[in-house]
Amino acid sequence: MNKNETLVLWLSIGLAIFAVMLVYSYTQEKSEALTKRFGAKTTLVVSTRDINEMETLDESMLELTEVPMDFAQPGHIGNIEDATGLVALAPIQSGEQILDNKIIKPGPVTGLSLQVTPKSRALTIPIDEMRGVAKLIKPGDRVDILAALDVRSRGGNTRHVKTILQNVVILATGLNVVNELPRLHEQVGSSDFIKNIRSNADFSSITIEAEPDDIQKLVYILSTSPGSLFLSLRHPNDSLVSRQVSQTTTIESILGLRTVSSSTKKTTQTRVKVK
Repeated sequence: MNKNETLVLWLSIGLAIFAVMLVYSYTQEKSEALTKRFGAKTTLVVSTRDINEMETLDESMLELTEVPMDFAQPGHIGNIEDATGLVALAPIQSGEQILDNKIIKPGPVTGLSLQVTPKSRALTIPIDEMRGVAKLIKPGDRVDILAALDVRSRGGNTRHVKTILQNVVILATGLNVVNELPRLHEQVGSSDFIKNIRSNADFSSITIEAEPDDIQKLVYILSTSPGSLFLSLRHPNDSLVSRQVSQTTTIESILGLRTVSSSTKKTTQTRVKVK
């Protein structure tokens, strides 16, 4: 390579560097001008696809983007985690900003169906203080369900008690639903009141979640003996399904009495009447 070729090469490199600096300076000026006109940029959440009304938002539907502050709508969401799991109150178009007045936590407004686990079913059971743990239960608690049923026999009716379901989740107590805000705003005349519904015992039914086969069993019991179902409350960390409670409890098993077949004549048979 001679001197002329070397000179041309360095001139080309110098011109390229100069051109890059000009482009950079131009973009910086434009960026400063846009920032001055529309404000600094902010990060917000937008939808990646069309979201239907009452559809639950998940991470696959959302993404972060940067826009000038003047383009950010009031009430925009800045973190994907803040919108995940919430429900759309109205249709949201692809690329639309996620606003806090268009999404809501699952509750009575969104209905109970969004709380039910897929392939499970919800059923309402009437309770009172005695059968419902003095109503000291709340949505999200887990209980065992026991049935006290009279079984016909030759000696008359005998009461049998059996735990028919274990580790059952309570979806709602009355109208108080899982994930609902634990307070209720009420206005009486010109005064405002905030009612804590966590401690509210003004309900006479609970709604539980169970498998379809178990729901069918409960419906049978409710249709024949609605007052025979009882709840026992579990610790929130206890999800163990015990096999020890699978046996049926009767008056004989409580008193340790042995039930003898009627075909055995030499053995005295003890009969206990239960009201």
